[in-house]
Amino acid sequence: MTNTVHHRTCPLCEATCGLEIEVVDGAIKRVRGDRADVFSAGYICPKGSTVRQLHEDPDRIRVPMVRRDGVLTEATWDEAFAEIERRLGPIQEASGRDSVALYLGNPSAHTIAGTLFGRPLIQALGTKNLYSASTVDQMPKHVSCGFLFGNPGAIPVPDLDRTDYLLMLGADPLESNGSLCTAPDFPGRLDRIRERGGRVIVVDPRRSRTAAVADEHLAIRPGTDALWLFALLHAIVADRGVELGNCSGLVRGVDGLAALTAPFSPEAVEQHCGIDAATTRRIASELADGRHAAIYSRIGTHTARFGTLASWAVDVLNLVTGNLDRPGGAMWPTPCHGRPHPAGKAPGGRGFRTGRWTSRVAGFPEVRGELPVATLADEIETPGDGQIRALITVAGNPVLSNPNSDRLDAALGSLDFMVSVDIYLNETTRHADVFLPSPSALEKAHFDFAFYGLSVRNVANYSPPVFANDGPDECEILARLALVAGGHGASTDPEVIYDLMVGELVQQAVSLSGGPLEGADPDALLGAVAGRPPAERLIDVMVRSGPFGDHFGANPGGLSMSVLEANPHGVDLGALVPRLAEILRTPSGLIELDTPALVADVDRLAAALDEPPDSGFVLVGRRHLRSNNSWMHNIEVLVKGRPRCTLLMNTADALGAGLADGSTAVVSSRVGRITVPVEVTDDMRPGVVSLPHGWGHDLDGSDMSVARRHAGVNTNRLTDEAVIDPLSGNAVLNAIPVTVEPAPVTPERVADLQPVAGA
Repeated sequence: MTNTVHHRTCPLCEATCGLEIEVVDGAIKRVRGDRADVFSAGYICPKGSTVRQLHEDPDRIRVPMVRRDGVLTEATWDEAFAEIERRLGPIQEASGRDSVALYLGNPSAHTIAGTLFGRPLIQALGTKNLYSASTVDQMPKHVSCGFLFGNPGAIPVPDLDRTDYLLMLGADPLESNGSLCTAPDFPGRLDRIRERGGRVIVVDPRRSRTAAVADEHLAIRPGTDALWLFALLHAIVADRGVELGNCSGLVRGVDGLAALTAPFSPEAVEQHCGIDAATTRRIASELADGRHAAIYSRIGTHTARFGTLASWAVDVLNLVTGNLDRPGGAMWPTPCHGRPHPAGKAPGGRGFRTGRWTSRVAGFPEVRGELPVATLADEIETPGDGQIRALITVAGNPVLSNPNSDRLDAALGSLDFMVSVDIYLNETTRHADVFLPSPSALEKAHFDFAFYGLSVRNVANYSPPVFANDGPDECEILARLALVAGGHGASTDPEVIYDLMVGELVQQAVSLSGGPLEGADPDALLGAVAGRPPAERLIDVMVRSGPFGDHFGANPGGLSMSVLEANPHGVDLGALVPRLAEILRTPSGLIELDTPALVADVDRLAAALDEPPDSGFVLVGRRHLRSNNSWMHNIEVLVKGRPRCTLLMNTADALGAGLADGSTAVVSSRVGRITVPVEVTDDMRPGVVSLPHGWGHDLDGSDMSVARRHAGVNTNRLTDEAVIDPLSGNAVLNAIPVTVEPAPVTPERVADLQPVAGA
């Protein structure tokens, strides 16, 4: 009997918890939290403990599939890539490069391949039709940081381990494990804030799990977060004055804040937000009283009409209270693979702009090279030059995650050709003509490119595969796909792409003026990483030339792949440090509060003050600890028990609508209607109903047997693709106007009337 223990980072959410995986005779015997992990110290959530079930899932696709005579059938890898070459090239030739679209799903950010090899695929396609899960998620934060700091990737995170006052909006980290804020054991970190005498305040229309443990819960009206945040700014600027702290001398446009926030007094917004003016002024005073405070907002504020303004206001509030780039406030991590900042280099850069092109049908501006995924169906359905006729999806399920999903589902069915890289035949990939299966999470290496830049502590960890993979590595899959998309042919050796990528990284390192490797011999650096697998070569170059790197021997004791491999529990690189001057990429070299596009959009927010508050129901989403968007629903242990896809409804609202706990409601919006069981609770603010995201696994052609038995309903059959945040292109998935009424009682619905909660 062979018994081995593997330590690796969990790849299933943003928390980056360490796992200890015991393997006996080639099979997983036990999975638990790695108590020696330098960051998570043994913390694990229910999802992390199911990596065995995910790896062993019989529904996970393991061999390529090609559609022949209308049916997906098994094929070899060479046959699959040959079919892509045969079908994709003629579409590009006949209809142009923009006729092929690419959609990158959320799990792409959790993989080495998705992070490193998405860019070569985008470049090879040469299409303006790039879409991703970002525009149904966090794009407002990228845009607001781009406007403020000139760098859309420079997202400050709350320094949870040193703050004394945490204000959270639109976030439920006890369910989500945190997002755009990488912090294993978020619950424990919140407990420790309170243990050291601090306060945690949660702003949410629902008394969520996080709100339930907070010192204070403010049940805001959905969709009004930007109004309330601007009211806080108004109160601070008008009554307390601006305190810039470490950012003093590095800010432009402070003098304009008084006029910009003038319409949004706490008294002016209280009827819209449902938070009284006295409470707003008290919170503003507490933020500005000199304590170490941080404001953190997440998806509830981003997926709203004013998502970018809300995101901007969060960082500006941290700024004007002296808490930006300050321990205990909002700070920037130093990712180990990031480019080092040369000593003495002045802040500044090219800055950030949007709208370099627009979508063909609706005219939505490009943001970070992407178009809003809310307009994807427009671009498929509307004839003319540039009409999308082929689509490649990588690790995504837009049929469940995008607004007006029924329309998008039908649009995908009209395509001439579709390729999907995934692990499941899900509601989206069932449309594919070629399916390329990714290895399981345990058959590939792991390194958190995305989340080390969002971490509340600087750490580094590399995880080798636990099991060998019979097929190509995921990096090779995307590299070969890029070669075919670029017209190089299905038989071209992907080493061509690997060499180009590592050569480019080395050239950047030796060309960085004032950098630690300036003037070094590129061939010597390439030789030092030769012999490793492609992804490891790239990681090694980035880490060794990064801010903590060994600089290829010039900094003994620094990081390298060898060091990471020798430390399977991770390497602790210390607490966050002030680094605003390194972050700033604006042309002025200053934090810019006066970006014209953003200032102009404040008029749209002010106009909302003239709108009467919603008199009917509005719909919001929610997360659950045992769920991860749409793709963790095929694991029995995560979905068993009481149904979770229910419509949460306030007790008085349910009574007024003629509904009871366990009864069935019809929920309707401008674009669709669904039938769903009701769960009555006093945790919901009156006038607000809630459905979880990612369900609706009942579409013909998908092959996820467990998920189908627990299908639930798709909330995005109700969300409206015509309503987006104009600055970011982000879909509005919260505060959706809906009607709620009892479902007609028919013999078929008798079973639905059983109480959801049991008693």
